[in-house]
Amino acid sequence: MFNLESYLAERRDIVDKAMASRLPAADTRPRKLHEAIRYTVLSGGKRLRPILCTAAAETAGDSWQPALIPALAIEALHTYSLVHDDLPCMDNDDLRRGKPTLHRAYGDAIALLAGDALLTLAFDWMASIEAPPPYRPNRLSVELASAAGSEGMIGGQAEDIMSEGREADEDLLDYIHSNKTGALIRACVRIGCIVAGGGEVELDALSRYGSAVGLAFQIADDILNAVSTPEQLGKPAGSDVARRKATSVQLLGLDVARHRAEELAGTARDALDVFGERAAPLIALADHIVKRVS
Repeated sequence: MFNLESYLAERRDIVDKAMASRLPAADTRPRKLHEAIRYTVLSGGKRLRPILCTAAAETAGDSWQPALIPALAIEALHTYSLVHDDLPCMDNDDLRRGKPTLHRAYGDAIALLAGDALLTLAFDWMASIEAPPPYRPNRLSVELASAAGSEGMIGGQAEDIMSEGREADEDLLDYIHSNKTGALIRACVRIGCIVAGGGEVELDALSRYGSAVGLAFQIADDILNAVSTPEQLGKPAGSDVARRKATSVQLLGLDVARHRAEELAGTARDALDVFGERAAPLIALADHIVKRVS
């Protein structure tokens, strides 16, 4: 039987060690900036996105290892988005992963610049890896840029901010979730598939998986924000209601939101039928995403 707990611990350790070795050293000039980058990246995150990337690579190919650098690039980009999301001009949060947010620890300006540096570093790392044929060599960077830009993660974040205090409908909520969170998660598994040499059938299956699991992840986040404590989450709880954000819980109610997340996890699992037993890690991750408590 597949043991997800040990799998996650092993992959987190791999990602953490690789990140620590590849990031600029804390004493690299400008020292305060690089201290801040290491503070926020090496703060004990779940590393779900890089784990999804490497799991997709081993599902579509022979090994997870070709996906390691792309996975690190994804995590660097994800961390930049968290740093900017926490800033006073955005959500103005004080806690992230159980520690003071970067702007609280290092000031607004350094936090802003650290986020900028991580975004740049993400594309530096991604561009260093060529996609195998028949893909164009720059395909991995194109995938990441598409997921992260104004028609992906940043677009979803913009709609999320502009929707605060407004009456939300299902179309708006789906757009926010699919772009703010879902686009990067979908890119994780697509990039893992591409770098492993997966073909059209594999890429289509993993794209459908990523779309479903990305939506499920954000619905689960909405639920956790509504029912958990700051100690459980390592960040503020109940903030969605305070900011009058558009969420699944606000629009659908708690029970329907939970049911919707479970349905999406089932859709994600079904998309993996083409892979058979090789998809065990991704199947377990889909279930984990909707049942997690932090």
